Amino acid sequence: MVNGRTVLECFPAGGPRGSWPAEEFAQARRMEGLQAEVVMDLATDTFLVVVRGGEAAVDAVA
Repeated sequence: MVNGRTVLECFPAGGPRGSWPAEEFAQARRMEGLQAEVVMDLATDTFLVVVRGGEAAVDAVA
């Protein structure tokens, strides 16, 4: 967990489709009930799919 967020997946920003794979992954997680969002990590040049707080950990246990 980083800054109160759990990273679900990382996608390279330099890919030919840009943020689309990250947005598609986040949309699939939202369809499962998670409040997933895409953020850009400038330090590593990656798109991160994250959920705030302990939401992913709670769902993983349930």
